[in-house]
Amino acid sequence: MKKEVFEKAFKEGLNKNFNKYSKYFDFEFYVYPELGSLVFEINKCLIIEFSRAAITLTNHLLERVLKLSLIYNETGIRPILTDNWVSVFTEPNKKFSSINLGSSIEKCKKEGLITDDEKVVLFDTIRNLMRNGFSHADPNIVLDKIPDESTFFQGSFTNPTELKKVKLNQKIIPVFQSIQMENFAKENAFPYFDFIFRFTSVAL
Repeated sequence: MKKEVFEKAFKEGLNKNFNKYSKYFDFEFYVYPELGSLVFEINKCLIIEFSRAAITLTNHLLERVLKLSLIYNETGIRPILTDNWVSVFTEPNKKFSSINLGSSIEKCKKEGLITDDEKVVLFDTIRNLMRNGFSHADPNIVLDKIPDESTFFQGSFTNPTELKKVKLNQKIIPVFQSIQMENFAKENAFPYFDFIFRFTSVAL
């Protein structure tokens, strides 16, 4: 593939989407300044319409902000002398950096860092649908609401006027799984990022 093809696609995405997403470049996370480059990267994916990449990175953002919330909840957010950074952060980092998403959500709820409603959305919808569906590459979760049987019409070059009706289950055929996952990502990448961005802005 030629470089010009990429340049054209990137320019088209930039011209088409920059105004819609540019406000997400203007953020100040007082508590989580380390998340700035990640938010910047997700927003660039949205602008050039890399929807699945945006969802996967948003999953990363969510998992990281929950762990950071637990770490900072334990250490506090006051200024800490650099000489004390290692002693202050060693134990909280050991405690929280390797826990899974479900545990992070549960612990954040227990510590009062998220509300009951936020816990329900994060645990029941986002953890299962967005994180497991994309980070674990499990189309069965994402495509669960699609009917088990869909009607298609098959044509033939030898008899182009004749169409044969075929019933297929899109949820188990890889090529259709891929198409449906791509469509889902295009529809949901931005709303998902917007939700997590706003969640991150007020967390802790």
